[in-house]
Amino acid sequence: MEVFKSKVDLWLLIVLVVSIVISLVAAVFICRQVNTTSFFSGFFLVLAGAGLPLWLLVATQYTVNEEILKIKSGPFKWLVPLAAITSVKDTRNPLSSPALSLDRLEISYGEGKKVMVSPIDKELFRDSIGHSK
Repeated sequence: MEVFKSKVDLWLLIVLVVSIVISLVAAVFICRQVNTTSFFSGFFLVLAGAGLPLWLLVATQYTVNEEILKIKSGPFKWLVPLAAITSVKDTRNPLSSPALSLDRLEISYGEGKKVMVSPIDKELFRDSIGHSK
C-alpha cells in the first residue's frame, strides 16, 4: 500500500489560510454578543469556514493498494478500482476536485467517470496505479 499526499499550490494555500483566519476572527466577533444564537452562529462559522479548509489541507491524500485507489479529501471519499481505470492524463483543469494543485492528473474510469488528483510525485503515482506514461 502506498500513500500519496496532494501537491499544494501556494495561491490555494494562501486562499485557504485567509479563509480560516477570516472565519476565526468573524466567529470571535459574533460570539462576543452574549446570546445563544450568536454562540451557535459563531460555532457553525468556525466549523464551516475554518474547519473544512483545514481538513482539506491536512487530509487530501491518495492511497493505492493492489486493487483500489482510495481518494480522500476532507470529508469526501472516492473508491476507484484499478482495473476500471481506462486512462490517466495530465491536466490543469480548474474544476472542483480532490486536488490542491492545478498540476493534476485526470483519471477516467468506469463508464464515463472522471476524477482529478494532484499527487506530489505524479510519475510514481502513475506507476503505482499501473498507468505509466
